[in-house]
Amino acid sequence: MSDLVLSERPAPGVVVLTLNRPAKKNAISRALLLDLSDAIKDAAAAGETRAIVLTGADPAFCAGVDLAGIAAGDDFPAEAIHTFRHTPVPLIGAVNGAAITGGLELCLACDFRIGSERASFADTHARLGFTPAWGMSTRLPEAVGQAWARQISLAGTVVDAPTALRIGLLNELLPHEQLLPRAIELASAIAATSAAPSGEVRALFDLTRDQFGDAADRREQALAAGLIASLRDRG
Repeated sequence: MSDLVLSERPAPGVVVLTLNRPAKKNAISRALLLDLSDAIKDAAAAGETRAIVLTGADPAFCAGVDLAGIAAGDDFPAEAIHTFRHTPVPLIGAVNGAAITGGLELCLACDFRIGSERASFADTHARLGFTPAWGMSTRLPEAVGQAWARQISLAGTVVDAPTALRIGLLNELLPHEQLLPRAIELASAIAATSAAPSGEVRALFDLTRDQFGDAADRREQALAAGLIASLRDRG
C-alpha cells in the first residue's frame, strides 16, 4: 500500500486511517480510493480490529473526487465505496476540516461522525453538473432529514461545524486538538464491548437502510455514469 492512506493502531482493537494527500486537500484519486478500500478490508480482516477511525491529514478531511482524474478518464469503482457499507467493523468519521461532495459521502458512509470546529460540509454535485454515486441520496436525508438534505444538495449550502452539530451531521463538536483523541476514545469504547452482540446490533440498524439503499445506490451509479460519459463526449 502507498502512503496515500496512513494506518496506525493507537489503542487495542482500534485502527486509525488517515487520508494523506494534504496538498490536494485529500481529494480522492482512483489510487487513493482503492488504497482506502484495501486498508478498510485489511483492518477488518485482522481479528483484533474492533473499530476504525477515518480522518484526513490537515487542513481538510476530503475535498471530494479529484476532477483531474475524471477528466483523464479514470474510473472510480463503486465497489470500493461499498467496502464501507459492508465492513463488519464500525467506522467513526473524525472530521478535521472540509468534507466536500465525495468527501461528504465518505463521512456519510461512517456509522457516525464527530468533528472539530474546522469541519464544514458541502455538496457541489449539482453545481458541477454531476449527480451523486456513493449513497448521498439515501444517507444525507437519513442524517439530516429531507428538507436540509435538499437544501445542501440543491442550493449548495455550505454547512459549518455548529450547524452540522445542530442538524445531525455531527454527534459531537470539539476543539481541533481534541478531535482525534476523542475519536480514539469512542473507538476504544466500542472495542471494549462484546464483538458478537455489537455486530448484531449494527446489522439490525443496517437492515432497513439496506432494503432501500442498495437499489438507490444502483440508480445513483447509473445516472452518474451516464452524465460523466456525456460530459466526456462533449469535451
